[in-house]
Amino acid sequence: MTKPATYTRNGPIARIVLDDGKVNVMSSAMLSALHDAFDQAEKDGAVVILSGRGKTFSAGFDLKVFSDGTANENYTMLKLGAELAYRLLSFPTPVIAACNGHALPMGAFLLLSSDVRIAAEGNYGIGMNEVAIKLTVPRFAVEVARQRLTPAYFNRALMTGQMFSPAEAAAAGFVDWVVPSAELDAVATRTAEALCKIDMASHHGTKLRAREGALQAIRDRIDSDITLALAEERIAARSKAAA
Repeated sequence: MTKPATYTRNGPIARIVLDDGKVNVMSSAMLSALHDAFDQAEKDGAVVILSGRGKTFSAGFDLKVFSDGTANENYTMLKLGAELAYRLLSFPTPVIAACNGHALPMGAFLLLSSDVRIAAEGNYGIGMNEVAIKLTVPRFAVEVARQRLTPAYFNRALMTGQMFSPAEAAAAGFVDWVVPSAELDAVATRTAEALCKIDMASHHGTKLRAREGALQAIRDRIDSDITLALAEERIAARSKAAA
């Protein structure tokens, strides 16, 4: 079976593409494949371009797991996603996100965790819509958003679940700038080429210093909130409510 995320490298630049053949849902399989791809990028010391296939960057976590999955399935998926966001925020080389389309919660978390975020123009949304679909934003995700979104948009995005156009997503802090759709790949490539010229040890050291507080807060939230025991409690409460 083909992995839902692919890894290719051309010299110092690696491309990781989300491609599950549909809308790039962040299932445990997708998240595991992404971790594998970043393992290889780290081994290669490559600057990474992260993008999605088709019209969607990522439709976010697999909601069927939240609604119908076992405690272990819930725990595994959420843990893999949170650890991936943490990993991108502390990755030793630059990560460039090329957002080609819809980016719902976990997809938006990856944008917020990348070093440079470029979005294509288009009629699509970027945001954290948990409250619109009867979910409470995980505390690790609150910290991921806090370190990147502007204060006004931080509250608006989390509390209302609003999805933003690419241009407004740039104003909010989900992405850095917007380019014509046909130019997205070329702009991401030029950005990666420029970043290949910086000193990677200095980049990594500065990244860790600049994000020290956010990384510690995210680590604390992951360790305290994402446990199998808490997942079992949530599943028990879900079953009781459905009875």
